[in-house]
Amino acid sequence: MPTPHDCFRLTTICYNCWWPFVSNSTAGWPAKGHPLRILMIGDVVGRPGRRAVKSVLPSLKEELAIDFVTANGENSAGGFGVTLETAKELFSAGVDVITSGNHIWDQRDIYPHLKTNLPVLRPLNYPPSAIGRGHALVKDVMVINLLGRVFVGTVECPFRAVDALLTGLKDRPRAIVVDFHAEASSEKMALGWYLDGRVSAVAGTHTHVPTADARILPKGTGFVHDLGMAGTLNSVIGFRTEDALVRFLDQTPHKLNVEDRGPLRFNSVLFEVDETTGKATSVRRTDRDVL
Repeated sequence: MPTPHDCFRLTTICYNCWWPFVSNSTAGWPAKGHPLRILMIGDVVGRPGRRAVKSVLPSLKEELAIDFVTANGENSAGGFGVTLETAKELFSAGVDVITSGNHIWDQRDIYPHLKTNLPVLRPLNYPPSAIGRGHALVKDVMVINLLGRVFVGTVECPFRAVDALLTGLKDRPRAIVVDFHAEASSEKMALGWYLDGRVSAVAGTHTHVPTADARILPKGTGFVHDLGMAGTLNSVIGFRTEDALVRFLDQTPHKLNVEDRGPLRFNSVLFEVDETTGKATSVRRTDRDVL
């Protein structure tokens, strides 16, 4: 079995000891003058979502010469939470960092692993006493995970939390991307303007609905209100329509089951970043259907 020291040098997660790589090596990265290509995948919903990622991502990385990948995995385990096994599936498919949101606490299986260097994040603006971390530096790309407060939950201010983190940075990484897991479009847009010119990209998650507003803000930050989801297309945000209808029509509690029938949809956005300035040079939706 490799030691943690050996695994530190690997370019993938070592599943034998679960020691993630954190490498500053530039080997295999774009030559100077070429943009850094970062793909951000929306909420991965259950087994169908994981299957969509595994079906699309490996070939997409090759097709588009993608250098770095994030995915929101908070719905990857049966639609609610993330486990070590579902995280392992996403890492094996080519994901570098898994972000989350308000469902990060739904599966207790992941709790002890949030205390390690495993690149599964919980939102930064949970109280400091909460287990886990809200940012990670992998391949000299910083990924920051934030949770909105409007219609989502009572957490600390995401604006002030990210402010404190960015102010305390000693060395700027090649790129900084933010997954803002929030419900209100106004809150997402406000954070985009607040961070414009300070981070490479701000991408919203949580609604599971891809938005058509991908753009570069005036000071160079790529922005999109919501990445969308990886999951079953003919569903209610990845869950069975009949379950959702019971909730809406009867106004009574009813279990939501992941929809596992029919074609799949893979939603993501590709950000190209000038690694000398850390600013976005291109933003485009990268969506695929899996029949």
